[in-house]
Amino acid sequence: MLAAGIGAAEADCGHGDFSAWREGLRQEAAASGISAATLQIAAPDLRFDPGVVKRDRAQGVFSQDFLKFSDRMISKNRLSVGASRIAGNAGLFSRIEEQFGVPAAVLVAFWGLETDFGANIGDLPTLTSLSTLAFDCRRPDMFRTELLSALKLLDRGDLELVEMRGPWAGELGQTQFLPSKYIEFGVDFDGDGRIDMIRSTADALASSANYISHLGWRRGEPWLQEVTVPADFPWEEADVLRKHPRSFFVDKGVTARDRDLAPDDIPVSLVLPMGRSGPAFLAYPNFDLYLEWNRSLVYSTTAAYYATLLAGAPKLKRGDARCCRWRTSRPCRRGLRRWAIRSERSTASSAAPPGRRSARCS
Repeated sequence: MLAAGIGAAEADCGHGDFSAWREGLRQEAAASGISAATLQIAAPDLRFDPGVVKRDRAQGVFSQDFLKFSDRMISKNRLSVGASRIAGNAGLFSRIEEQFGVPAAVLVAFWGLETDFGANIGDLPTLTSLSTLAFDCRRPDMFRTELLSALKLLDRGDLELVEMRGPWAGELGQTQFLPSKYIEFGVDFDGDGRIDMIRSTADALASSANYISHLGWRRGEPWLQEVTVPADFPWEEADVLRKHPRSFFVDKGVTARDRDLAPDDIPVSLVLPMGRSGPAFLAYPNFDLYLEWNRSLVYSTTAAYYATLLAGAPKLKRGDARCCRWRTSRPCRRGLRRWAIRSERSTASSAAPPGRRSARCS
């Protein structure tokens, strides 16, 4: 009986009366304090777009293996442009790091991966994308919240309707914030009286730093470090959630390429994105923040590696990777599910699938 009821609900999901649904949303928005004038302005964009649902169902970019994905995403152009952005905005990045503790390389890596440094922020009407996803059955509660937040952004004057355009999943700005995070962590860093993450690079980067700082970024500490692992290492310990004092890895013969490893108590884990014969990284506590930004471990490792390159680290050793996919382990599935429950997808690539792939691929 219960199964039959659930099946019927799923069959009807996303195919009800959109006009009635939209009227309920309008009433909820008005009750939350959004003005009638704003709702009138927004009305043309509060519509259903089947193309958004199609894109939501067709996600596949994070099924690529780490080397394929990172090769594609960390291009020579992104490396050179990223370096020039850091050099050309040294004063801005210095002020941001002083206030929030997040270094330029970390911010610029996200900036480059998300929108090519603000050049490609998307061109779909944000309210339409969010209306569609809120009406659809897959994550209606999450996207209803985001839609109401987007209406609040419009109502308080940070953005005009014509400016609210982005990718199909409803993110906004140069570093792709979902509207709720835009409201919660947005910073008017250029002092013009509005938080504009679309046109103001200062606002976009400072807001990103504010969000990362809020997640627990540890000032002055690393996030990812390439290492060499001996053949006799206990490979069952290679898991993103299996943390040990750094001294454990030093004792097991793990060495770093760019500097000595201190045998201290900093908790780190060993990430092997392509198996024991491919690249190897120590993931520090700050790496956890990457998994809050985007729950795909392939994306998170790529973003963190890109940031190390911008900070001066050498390119990775590709090794002789025999494992071409991330293998899912039960500990990682459980741990990344906990991250998913905590973060409810925050910024950037919000529609990426939860991090269901582990660093165990030995």
